[in-house]
Amino acid sequence: MMELNVTAPPAGSPPPGKEQQAAGVGILLQISMLVLSFVLGHVLRRKKFYYLPEASGSLLIGLIVGVLANISNTETSIRTWFNFHEEFFFLFLLPPIIFQSGFSLAPKPFFSNFGAIVTFAILGTFIASIVTGILVYLGGLTFLMYRLPLVECLMFGALISATDPVTVLSIFQELGTDMNLYALVFGESVLNDAMAISLYRTMSSVRSHASSGQNFFMIIVRFLETFVGSLSSGVGVGFTSALLFKYAGLDIDNLQNLECCLFVLFPYFSYMLAEGLGLSGIVSILFTGIVMKHYTFSNLSENSQRFATAFFHLISSLAETFVFIYMGFDIAMEQHSWSHVGFIFFSILFIGVARAANVFGCAYLVNLVRPAHRQIPSKYQKALWYSGLRGAMAFALALQSIHDLPEGHGQTIFTATTAIVVLTVLLIGGSTGTMLEALEVVGDDYDGPIGEQSYEGNNGYVAPSYEEGTSSGSRLKMKLKEFHESTTSFTALDKNYLTPFFTSQNDDEEDFGEPTQDKRRGGFRGHG
Repeated sequence: MMELNVTAPPAGSPPPGKEQQAAGVGILLQISMLVLSFVLGHVLRRKKFYYLPEASGSLLIGLIVGVLANISNTETSIRTWFNFHEEFFFLFLLPPIIFQSGFSLAPKPFFSNFGAIVTFAILGTFIASIVTGILVYLGGLTFLMYRLPLVECLMFGALISATDPVTVLSIFQELGTDMNLYALVFGESVLNDAMAISLYRTMSSVRSHASSGQNFFMIIVRFLETFVGSLSSGVGVGFTSALLFKYAGLDIDNLQNLECCLFVLFPYFSYMLAEGLGLSGIVSILFTGIVMKHYTFSNLSENSQRFATAFFHLISSLAETFVFIYMGFDIAMEQHSWSHVGFIFFSILFIGVARAANVFGCAYLVNLVRPAHRQIPSKYQKALWYSGLRGAMAFALALQSIHDLPEGHGQTIFTATTAIVVLTVLLIGGSTGTMLEALEVVGDDYDGPIGEQSYEGNNGYVAPSYEEGTSSGSRLKMKLKEFHESTTSFTALDKNYLTPFFTSQNDDEEDFGEPTQDKRRGGFRGHG
């Protein structure tokens, strides 16, 4: 029989029996908080009370229990069993959340907005992190805030650029919104996490090998290698799973258990393969999710399809709720450096400015090449700016920075990140419903300029119609026009070659371009 391998207790600690009891109490506390969070979330949804979203409720529950644990002096025994370990977060809690993001993605709006999503997530996050880093550095130089070295400011800029719009997306699902806006917010947030981690690791390696800092070009090449390598490994694992399920003949009644087990193991295999190769597991598992939903999923039996959809939705909901409870508890328990209030205040201002540079700058570039009927309107840009809440990813990277940076520096960054996460999740998250309604981007009466009408014909994508006349930006427009055309040709390639090769499709099966709003998935309008 396997035994639970508990870390050897330090001298003077309670005997093993007490140790086991403390573990039981810790786990019981975690389960109780999860139950309370789900019940509270359900009640708030039923009452249509959007001022306290589920994520905020979970964070508050964790905070309250953490404060009570501190007061009651049970901190030491519970802390051992309820601590926010970055490794636990990155290896166990994050993979199901990211996989579900890719697996539940409706391909049509995602891929028809792919150029815009990549622009916001890659270029935009780069702009946001550099702007934040430089502003924080200049703030230190002018004695507005605690002074940090430039590389450490850029590390802070990278980690704080990871957005987590779980609150915004849940309100979109409840109230209904344009599919394109949902795809922009959703796609940007998922790819943006991967970008933020890659930037943070790159800046961290520059800091530890200061001599390599002179070759900026090599840093960019290394980052691109990581990103493209991760994407390739994720897509490769997805295609392998599709072929396995197509030819292994597992979709018969007495093999459904095996079929489900294999399907559940593939995403984790993809994540660990990428991490083992020194790549980004997040990018890998995201694209595995997208590929497995489109190709592998249709090779499963109907019962296995129902199981897979329900299973991944279940574990991602558990993981996401647990992350916010965990964060709240850890915020109350950790040592904080509250002496640098100026650093926190100006950081909040600077990330607002950086987010604006990211969203409005990238939207301007995207609109340069989009025809009039597919422009991203001003109110969507404001919704994108407002949906830049900070969450678990920023918190986990900030916790890592305590180990990566000198004594006071990592602590200051962690405290500032904590304050920003709590402020954005509780205050901004609570006002999101009102803000989105004020911008008129949610509700049944939306009819945005980039609405669903732009998908008719041409396999779910309308190629932009450009005027022949040239202008000063014509070269840039031509390049981006080629990218748009390649997206359209990819849709045709998928329909004619990839789908027949990787799936045992029937004639009535849905196109790649069709939104998956059938019985397998509730679509963008939540649980209706």
